[in-house]
Amino acid sequence: MATYPTKRLRRLRYSPLVRDMVRETVLTKNDLIYPLFVVPGKNVKKEVRSMPGVFQMSIDTVVEECKEVEKLGIPAVILFGIPDHKDEVGSGAYDPNGIIQQAVRTIKAEVKKLLVITDVCLCEYTSHGHCGVLHGENILNDETVSLLAKESVSHAEAGADIIAPSDMMDGRVSAIRKALDYKGFSHIPILSYAVKYASGFYGPFRDAAESAPAFGDRRSHQMDIANSDEALREAESDIEEGADMIMVKPAGAYLDIIWRVKEKFGMPTAAYQVSGEYAMIKAAGKNNWIDEERVMIESLIAIKRAGADMILTYFAKEVARYLDKNK
Repeated sequence: MATYPTKRLRRLRYSPLVRDMVRETVLTKNDLIYPLFVVPGKNVKKEVRSMPGVFQMSIDTVVEECKEVEKLGIPAVILFGIPDHKDEVGSGAYDPNGIIQQAVRTIKAEVKKLLVITDVCLCEYTSHGHCGVLHGENILNDETVSLLAKESVSHAEAGADIIAPSDMMDGRVSAIRKALDYKGFSHIPILSYAVKYASGFYGPFRDAAESAPAFGDRRSHQMDIANSDEALREAESDIEEGADMIMVKPAGAYLDIIWRVKEKFGMPTAAYQVSGEYAMIKAAGKNNWIDEERVMIESLIAIKRAGADMILTYFAKEVARYLDKNK
C-alpha cells in the first residue's frame, strides 16, 4: 500500500470541484420534513419564545406556510396540534373535528404536492400533559393504545398521508396498523417514533406544543439516555408490528443510535433534529459565537452521514433556500 510521499490525501481537497465530485454524503431537499404547530383561531402567527423563527399558527396561516414549503421543494410537513380544550383523556386528539383533523383537510384541499404527516400522541391534548390515560400518576399502557389507534384512524379519515405515533407505548404500532387496515387505510404508512429518548433537548418543543407534564416526567415510557442495545429492541419490535419507517429522536446526541438502527435493519430511517438542538444553534448564531448557517448544514450532514434517510428539522426552509443558493 502506498505511503507518503506517494500517497497524498490532500490531492482530493485542493479544488472545490474535486471536493464536490468525491463527497460521500449529500444533503438534498428530499431529506427534509418540516414540523408545524397548529392552534385555533384565525390570522394567528405567534413566535415561540425559545425557538426563533418557529411559530404557532392557525389553520389559515398554516395553509399559507404549506404553500411556501411546497414552493421551496420540501416534500413533507409534520403537524402538531394545540387544542382549545384539554381533558383527562385527550379527547381532542381523536375528535373528527379536532384541530389536526381540520388542518389536514384544509391543507390537502389547497396544497396538492405536499405530504402531510401527523404526530399521534395524547400529550398535547391531556390536561395533565402526559402521553396517555392515567391511573393516579401511572400511565395505563393498553387503555392509551386504544385511544392512539382511534386518533390514527381519525387522522387518516381527514386525509393524512403518513401516521407517526410518538407516544412510546408498548404495542401501539400493531394496534394502529390493525385499526387502519380495518377502516380501509391499509395503504397508509406508519412512521414510528421507534427510538425516542427521555431527553432534555425537548424543552423548547414543550413551549411550542404547550405539552409540559403537570407533574413528574416521561421516563416511564421514553428510553433511558444511557441505553443503546435497547434501541435496537425497540426498533425491532415496531418493525415486527408493522412500522414502515422508523425514527430516532433526538438526532444530534444520538448519531451512534441512528447508525446502529440503520445498519441493523436497513429500514427507511428518520431522525428528528429536535427543538433544543435548533434553539442552541440559533442562540449561538445570534450571539455570533458560531457561523449559524455553516453549523446548521454541518449538523444536518452529520445526521445524514450517520444513516438517516429523512430529517425532521425546524431549519427545513432555511436549508432549502441554502441549497437553492449553492446549486
